[in-house]
Amino acid sequence: MRERALPIRAAVPVALAAAGLLLTGCGTTPAPVAPAGTAAPKAGAPEAGVPKAAATLGGPGTACALPVAFALAERWEPEAIDDPENPEFAALTRQGPAVVRCEVDAKGAGHVGYLRIWTAGKGPARAALEGFVKAERKTSKVAYRETGAGSLPATEVTYTVSNELMEESKEERAFAVSTPKGVVIVHLGGLDTDEHRAMIPAYELAKSTLKAL
Repeated sequence: MRERALPIRAAVPVALAAAGLLLTGCGTTPAPVAPAGTAAPKAGAPEAGVPKAAATLGGPGTACALPVAFALAERWEPEAIDDPENPEFAALTRQGPAVVRCEVDAKGAGHVGYLRIWTAGKGPARAALEGFVKAERKTSKVAYRETGAGSLPATEVTYTVSNELMEESKEERAFAVSTPKGVVIVHLGGLDTDEHRAMIPAYELAKSTLKAL
């Protein structure tokens, strides 16, 4: 089985693009990013409409075995994380109560970024999402709201992450749902805020089509 490295949240974009997480496929991992950041919808409003759905992720026979399934935008490429429970890689594969299970690379669609899907134990979606965000460094403008993901109730968060070495801040966002198999967190990342905002339509496609399995 081939291994890939998952980008670590670090200071230099080049280092981030080269760093990595263990994935079951091959290719390069996009630099870590920032999901959208403020509570107001305009802060991360996508500039384009919802993209065309090209495939479904999460169900039988798909790249990642997940407690949920949702539609993927065209040319977004999913890869399962290899051995995410291994404590040796906890710094890369865990964030708060969540373990990363899958990464969907946006490079083929012309963006430097990704969707990452994380799972946590059974319980309230908001509590897991709050723990996920608190484990992130240098956050500000954190805002939660109750929303929906497909037919499921969901909690969504937007926030800003500051990178002192790069002297910049980036927007980030994620949503969480509670399923019979545990909480699922879908997190949108990108190289910078502009890349992040350009990818929001693909994130919204995933959110609007999500269903529990």
